[in-house]
Amino acid sequence: MPRPRTAPAPADGLLARAADDRIAAVSRRGVLIAGAAGALTLASGAEAWASRTALATTPRTATSAVGSVERAHTFLGAMTDAYPEVNTGPRMAQSYADQLGLFSTAFVYDVALTICASLAGGHVARAATLADGLLFAQQHDPAYDDGRLRQGYNTGPYTFYDGSPQPYGLELPDGTANIGWQFGFLGTAVGDMAWPGIALLHTFSATGDPRYLDGAVRIGEWILDNTWSERPLGGFSFGVDGGNNPIPNGSTEHNIDCVAFFRQLEALAGGDRWRRAQEHARAFVDLVWDREGGFFYTGTNDGVEINRDPLPLDPATWGWLALQAERYGRSVDWAASDLATTDVAGEGNSQLPGDVTISGVTFSSASLESTASYNGLPVHPDGVWLEGTGQLACALADRGRGSRDGRRAAGLLAQIRRTQDLVGAGQTVGGTPLPDRSGVVAASSLIDTGFGFGYFQIQHTGATSWYVMAAEGVNPLQVGGLGV
Repeated sequence: MPRPRTAPAPADGLLARAADDRIAAVSRRGVLIAGAAGALTLASGAEAWASRTALATTPRTATSAVGSVERAHTFLGAMTDAYPEVNTGPRMAQSYADQLGLFSTAFVYDVALTICASLAGGHVARAATLADGLLFAQQHDPAYDDGRLRQGYNTGPYTFYDGSPQPYGLELPDGTANIGWQFGFLGTAVGDMAWPGIALLHTFSATGDPRYLDGAVRIGEWILDNTWSERPLGGFSFGVDGGNNPIPNGSTEHNIDCVAFFRQLEALAGGDRWRRAQEHARAFVDLVWDREGGFFYTGTNDGVEINRDPLPLDPATWGWLALQAERYGRSVDWAASDLATTDVAGEGNSQLPGDVTISGVTFSSASLESTASYNGLPVHPDGVWLEGTGQLACALADRGRGSRDGRRAAGLLAQIRRTQDLVGAGQTVGGTPLPDRSGVVAASSLIDTGFGFGYFQIQHTGATSWYVMAAEGVNPLQVGGLGV
């Protein structure tokens, strides 16, 4: 997912570079931004980590798919159960290993993915604990009581870059949620609402606890009340910034999220309003489909004109997973071919160790041509985005057009397992070493998304969760799609 910004700031745990004329092309991950001073310090920390990660990573022999998935669940459990001194009840999982420099930040999108992956693997108790964390945040916002979630929260204690202690977990002493104000993660985006809503609905299906259904309904009502667009392209606008100011951009990715979320709300909560909302989002998605090219455009900057560059991967993979419409099946093939890349150690700006080679897909069409740098560290145009590679494997497995889709999905999963085995050793959560060969890094080498931020070679709950879901053969964007 992307957002306008004025400084190299993190978004969803990703470090942004200076804004350029493409930044306004909005998707989920780019608009709700942090302060420049903290972001620059953060970027320096990530650069230092990138320079030594190859030394900390040693080749290992790949293990079985089953063992790999079990280790991935171990990683998700470690990120959930970090900071036991302050997290004894509802909590959120830290999104990235410490080495990214975002401390205990938990992005609600990543939390939602961790819930879905946990349910897919039968870890219902973990999923319920994280779902309780989402409900706590929703019910105890320090400023609003309207069902919203912020982009990110603090889930454990740390000392910030300016030396100020941040000693609390998700709950502050006054009983409110510990929102991510240190990095400016205060806004509310439609995609960052829809995915937690989807996760809560799946948790309701798994547990029967009506609290999760009620929380999802509140999320749906916030989206309807605050982002329904009457502009020519329709659909739902981006959301609000940290000051509660509306953001007029419209994201294809967000509206695909809404199709899936409102369909699940209609199925589980009932009501014509959810069907109408689903149709409203679907109309936007239909308008931004390029039939000739077989891909989705990224969205709109103003609700009037379609933004046509860059072309991101997420709408292509989620377009199939959410809609399962044959007319959109070509987007999966477009992603598999036009965004394919191979990262080879020793070539270009690769950060891979030894003689490692990793293949998969990248974030967007701009990623393949980027010459950006993040605080002096140049990006690698051939770097692999592991979260997107998991999404593509999930979409191919779900589409299942004969043996070719199955072979391609299996091949991508093998590449992710290889990355899990060979890349990202020596990383920590809350200062505690992560289990060996457990989490999947966000990217094989530093990549630029083309939307003003990048992904680093740091273990990530989002990338790991998409791997788990693809390996389990589930589809979180369908009613009952997790098999629970």
